[in-house]
Amino acid sequence: MTRNNIPLLEFKNITVMNGQKKILDSLSLKLEEGENIAILGPNGSGKSSFIKTITREYYPLLQDTEVIFRIGGRETWDVFDLRSMFGIVSNDLAYAFSREMTAREVVLSGFFSSIGLFRHHITGEMERKTIEILKFLEVTHLIERKMTEMSSGEARRVLIGRALVHRPKTLILDEPTNSLDLHALHTFRTTCRKISRAGTGILLITHNLHDIIPEITRVVLMKDGRFCMDGPKNEILTDTNICNLFAVPVCIRKDDGYYYATGY
Repeated sequence: MTRNNIPLLEFKNITVMNGQKKILDSLSLKLEEGENIAILGPNGSGKSSFIKTITREYYPLLQDTEVIFRIGGRETWDVFDLRSMFGIVSNDLAYAFSREMTAREVVLSGFFSSIGLFRHHITGEMERKTIEILKFLEVTHLIERKMTEMSSGEARRVLIGRALVHRPKTLILDEPTNSLDLHALHTFRTTCRKISRAGTGILLITHNLHDIIPEITRVVLMKDGRFCMDGPKNEILTDTNICNLFAVPVCIRKDDGYYYATGY
C-alpha cells in the first residue's frame, strides 16, 4: 500500500472510445504500490489501450455512473510527473529505438523522456546512474553498442534500463517477450524477477502464460475490452478459465513457479 493506504492506481467504470468503437468497457481496478500483477488476454482484448489510458494517451468517457481515474490518489497529473510512478517498456517504444543509438544514449534519454539525445544537459549524476542501472541489469558490455546491433533480448533489457532511471514505483511491461527466443526469454524473466525482488512493482501485460514470473501473485483476465476475472494467481490460472479466455481447450501445468498451457 502507498502512504495513507492510497492505491498507486485506481480505475472505476473507465470506458474509452476510439471513434464510434468502444475499446475499453467499464474497467475497474486497484493497484497497490509494490504489487506484482499480470493482465492476461488474447490479442485485441484491449490490453495496450489500458496502458495508454494509464499514460494519458487515452481519456475515459464521461458517464452518468461514478468514474474514478486516479494515480497516487490524484486525478490531475503532469505527464512528466508520472515518470516517478511508472516506468514503461512497450513494443512501440522498442520500434522507436530501433536506430543508431548506443545503450548509453538510450538509458540517458530516459531522464528526458526523449527518443535519443539532442541538446540535453547530461550531468555526472545521470552518467553514474546509467552505469549503475546497466550493471544491475548485467549489460554493461552493451554500453557503446548500437541498438541496431543488439539482439531483441539485449535491446529489451536496455529499454528496461531506460524505464528505471527515475526509480519508478511500478514497471509496466507491455507484451515484453514478443520476438524473444528461448535464451532471451529466460534472461528476460530472470531480469524481471531481480527487479521485483529489489522492490519495484511489476505490471505485466501479456498474452503469453509463461511470461508470468513466480513473484506475480495476482492475475486479471481481459477479453473484449473488459476485465472478466481478477484474483490470486492460483485461482485464476485454471484449465476452465484459460480455455474460456482464449477459446481453445488447454491443460494448465505448473512447474517451478511458472504456469504453462498444453494440449492445444
